[in-house]
Amino acid sequence: MEHIRRWWPPLVLGLLCLLPQAMGWEVAWRYERELLDSEPWRLATGHLVHLGWVHLGMNLAGLLLIWALFAGLLPLWYWAMGLLLSALGVSLGLYLFDPALAWYVGLSGVLHGLLAMGALALLRRDRVTAMLLLVGVVGKLLWEQLGGGDAGSAELIGGAVIVNAHLYGALAGLALAPLLWWRGA
Repeated sequence: MEHIRRWWPPLVLGLLCLLPQAMGWEVAWRYERELLDSEPWRLATGHLVHLGWVHLGMNLAGLLLIWALFAGLLPLWYWAMGLLLSALGVSLGLYLFDPALAWYVGLSGVLHGLLAMGALALLRRDRVTAMLLLVGVVGKLLWEQLGGGDAGSAELIGGAVIVNAHLYGALAGLALAPLLWWRGA
């Protein structure tokens, strides 16, 4: 029973992503710059909708992997805070720094934030693995920012990969470092 209880957060988030996909709400819920003034909830719901089932499946696989690696390192409230801060970081980052981006969908930016937060939490327990993960994340972000984005992923998911969302999410996750160190994680 404890094992099931441990997995309820990513399962609930997964269901929150499956519902709009199954209902065909991708356009109605996506982050859409022109509608943010009248429909501000799109800052949050844009992370729950995806380009298609493959995109959703890839994001949910990433969520499950992150949860499997790091869930036990932090209390649930911290994961909730990391999720919200990462989502907010991605949405505000896109709004403030990518004015030409008309719309966005997906959980990958948030996942980059959770990955960064999890790797930071791992620093006290396994410094080498944590540093390898952080170097890997930074390397991936640099690769994407320098134009080395993955055309294969774009073809697979059926649309462009918004690499700046990954950057903003990771920065939001790293922004939690002072709180992690303060609480002794």
